[in-house]
Amino acid sequence: MTKEQKFSHQVRTLIDDLKSVCANYGLGNDGNEFKIITQVFLYKFLHDKFVYEIKLLDKKLQNTSDWEEQLASYSKDEFEMLTLKLSEGTAIIKPEQLIPSLFKRQNEGNFAKTFDKTLLDIARENNDIFSVVTGGGEKIALFENLSKYLSDNRDDFCKAIVNKLVGFSFENIFDEGFDFFASIFEYLIKDYNSDSGGKYAEYFTPHSVSGIIAKCLVSDDQKGSISNVSCYDPSAGSGTLLMNLAHQIGEDKCTIYSQDISQKSSNLLRLNLILNKLVHSIHNIIQGNTLAKPAHKDKKSKLAVFDYVVSNPPFKLDFSDFRDELDKKENSDRFFAGIPKVPAKKKESMAIYLTFLQHIIFSLKPEGKAAVVVPTGFITAKTGIEKKILQKLVDKKMLLGVVSMPPNIFATTTTSVSILFIDKTNKKEVVLMDASSLGSKIKEGKNQKTLLSEKDEAQIIDTFSSKKAVDDFSVVISYEDIAAKKYSLSAGQYFDIKIKYTDISEKEFKLKMETHQKIIKNSFDESKEIESEIFEKLSQIKYE
Repeated sequence: MTKEQKFSHQVRTLIDDLKSVCANYGLGNDGNEFKIITQVFLYKFLHDKFVYEIKLLDKKLQNTSDWEEQLASYSKDEFEMLTLKLSEGTAIIKPEQLIPSLFKRQNEGNFAKTFDKTLLDIARENNDIFSVVTGGGEKIALFENLSKYLSDNRDDFCKAIVNKLVGFSFENIFDEGFDFFASIFEYLIKDYNSDSGGKYAEYFTPHSVSGIIAKCLVSDDQKGSISNVSCYDPSAGSGTLLMNLAHQIGEDKCTIYSQDISQKSSNLLRLNLILNKLVHSIHNIIQGNTLAKPAHKDKKSKLAVFDYVVSNPPFKLDFSDFRDELDKKENSDRFFAGIPKVPAKKKESMAIYLTFLQHIIFSLKPEGKAAVVVPTGFITAKTGIEKKILQKLVDKKMLLGVVSMPPNIFATTTTSVSILFIDKTNKKEVVLMDASSLGSKIKEGKNQKTLLSEKDEAQIIDTFSSKKAVDDFSVVISYEDIAAKKYSLSAGQYFDIKIKYTDISEKEFKLKMETHQKIIKNSFDESKEIESEIFEKLSQIKYE
């Protein structure tokens, strides 16, 4: 077992232990379990990162087994001087807020109160770095009172949590890279934010899809050469798309911006940023309604534009309460194709993704690129808002390509999806790809899911990035060709029709033709008979 595998196993065990504690105290599968698990995990991670860094800065702490006692002996000024040297994004945790200190105090009366106060104090004292902002300007702190979710046995519950935390340390894994922490994050939230149907499944984008998007937008050849760029997701969820894109560019070479109406998703994204060395972007996480009240503005109070935009927006959602607010003159440039109408009988089927897609196009810099997950039906639309968007993308020459994904790539929906790639600088050919036949099908719970292998992912990325035409898989075509096909972006409509020739005699050829003629004639005869019967039945209907 490698070092990474060993620690991965230990971290997963810690997560399972915390979930077990919650279950033992009646919180298993409770809506509040999510808050407790993620916040306790975050406390442990920030705690160990703080300890890791102060030991690097102070040899006295390195060379003693009782480092917490040594740290507690420092004067206020000594402690402050030490913390001033901490790296950006490291939380400051006082000696009395350390896990060993809580462990030693667990038999004191009202321990739950002590535990809660510790977390609340850490959150307040580090608020300037780690708070998420709402659209109204309110700050959402790191932690909240966790014991309140229990009706009784609060002291015992908090003791059990601390006893699980004290036996494990992250200190030896902070040098690990993105892939390690990406897998840990996914495991942490798998029961709350999974594509197998958890409560928070709407915030999930499969890792394979996210990886394909990131590498099609920023190729491996470009990796390391791009810097000081902005990356935006207007419906960020837990941030899987943004994390993959940031990793491909370089976490220190980009700044993340996001907005999402859900407080749960904003908290998940904050956790994801902390795990992936993107603390500098936390203040750019906005909890709020992107469509009605987009929060990111430039110095002139106009909507901000970005270098990269990635998004897996909700496809259908009832937004009738603020639909008319969007359909105003001041929004006409942003929603150039119009706002979807409210269905008479099924308001929840409103095509909200069309408003997000227009917002994304509007949010791109002149040289910007975007990737958006859309229903595959969108790419062949012949009418309405969909057609207007397609026409703009083609007529203004701002497409990079489309990848139609295999069915059930998202296990929570049967809707076939495609990835729409936008590039305002691409004035030449466009890549259209039909990857629907790739992947292997597995059963996950009650759902059927398609999994892409590394080979499948590499095939998609390589074909797309190199603009390669492959028989029955991809085409490379001009904007003019797309316009001639009534703006369809379906690769299949551009594949060459192949006729398979075989050597047959003239007699065999005549026989085949006669057979086909008979089949066609019989079909026509049958249709005439049916037509006659229908008209006869209609003539018998009388007014009463």
